[in-house]
Amino acid sequence: MFETLRNAWKLADLRKKMLYTVMIILVFRVGAAIPVPFMVPEVLGGADIVQGGLLSYFNMLTGGAFASATLFALGISPYITASIIMQLLRVAIPALERLSKEGEAGQKKIARITRYSTFGLSLVMSTAYYIMNRNLRDPETGMSAVRYIEGFAGIFSMFVIILSFTAGAMMIVWLGEAIDKRGVGNGISIILFAGIISGGPRVVMMLRTMWVAAGTEGGAFTRYYALVPGIVIIFFGLITAIVLMNNSERRIPIQYSKRVVGRKMYGGQSSYIPVKVMMSGVMPIIFAGALLSIPGMISAFANPADGWFSTFLGWFDYDHAVYAILYLVLIIAFNYFYVSIQYNPIQMANDLRKNNGAIPGIRPGKPTSDFIAKVIAKITLVGALFLALVAVLPIIFGAIMTLPIALGGTSIIIVVSVALDTVRSLESQMMMRHYKGFLE
Repeated sequence: MFETLRNAWKLADLRKKMLYTVMIILVFRVGAAIPVPFMVPEVLGGADIVQGGLLSYFNMLTGGAFASATLFALGISPYITASIIMQLLRVAIPALERLSKEGEAGQKKIARITRYSTFGLSLVMSTAYYIMNRNLRDPETGMSAVRYIEGFAGIFSMFVIILSFTAGAMMIVWLGEAIDKRGVGNGISIILFAGIISGGPRVVMMLRTMWVAAGTEGGAFTRYYALVPGIVIIFFGLITAIVLMNNSERRIPIQYSKRVVGRKMYGGQSSYIPVKVMMSGVMPIIFAGALLSIPGMISAFANPADGWFSTFLGWFDYDHAVYAILYLVLIIAFNYFYVSIQYNPIQMANDLRKNNGAIPGIRPGKPTSDFIAKVIAKITLVGALFLALVAVLPIIFGAIMTLPIALGGTSIIIVVSVALDTVRSLESQMMMRHYKGFLE
């Protein structure tokens, strides 16, 4: 990976793209530190629901901006939700499915609809976020996380806060599209990567505090002498496993028959169809986490009293067994959903037959499509189980050992996957330049 970055840096045009991407990341981090007027971030930052609680997932994705109530507090969650809704609607609405097949013009229309949907969701989430902050109180002083909540000042502060968070969410979409046009890699993924990485120093300081406490406080903290090195070892082990699984693929062999066109003979080559084990990437994890965070948001906004509804919402706390089970099931389900969108075995079998290709030992037509569907189903199950285990095991480990590392597996998968995809993007761009020079 480092060699790829070094080689890309030597090319002037790629160097400009890399510098432009770094500049956009810096703008994102500056926006994540700009405070929103009329907010009291100390009250929100100290709330249990954000620090290791139900909304810690959003706080992780935004690099701590959610807990600080800054301009980019909503992060890319509205855009991700809008994109997921659009992908679901493509399957349900034939008009959108036809639009997605109209090439670049259709993709531009879908992107425009996604941006409008993002704006609507940002407005709704900003309003809900304002209500949550207004309901939060400092247990000692009784101060609200919103400075003014009554009278004309309260109405004015409400509009300023809601519009600020909405504008911040839309600006993140613009920053991501700017990276897509002039930078390197997928813009939204790069911003997501930057947000998670920015929380790295806090994790390091937490481990350092645990290590120091082991030698000074004694008692329960003495176990951290063994846990801190263990966490580091598990961290690097997970990175290695994710890289290996990300690069793993099942190759379906293809044999093309020979055919004569005029006086020339074509075909006869052997090839393969690559089926990646983690073909859906991190989207199942992001979607499952966003879906399971909805009960936490309801709890924060509605602030229910003790009772059956409060107990029900408590099941969705990240260290609860029900949350872990649902998280695992949803990751597997969404993994199958995304794979079904990306791969169509019937279409693949028809394309093979049109190009005089066949899988050795498998008859063309329905037997070929059934064979491809069976292979994809098995590979999808392996990838889904791996994603689910990596995401759920840290939750179980953190709950047993009472350590705040429940979201570690999710963040590691996202960071490693985005890094690998960015490196592949650089390699493909360098390869294009190589072939261009060869053809000239």
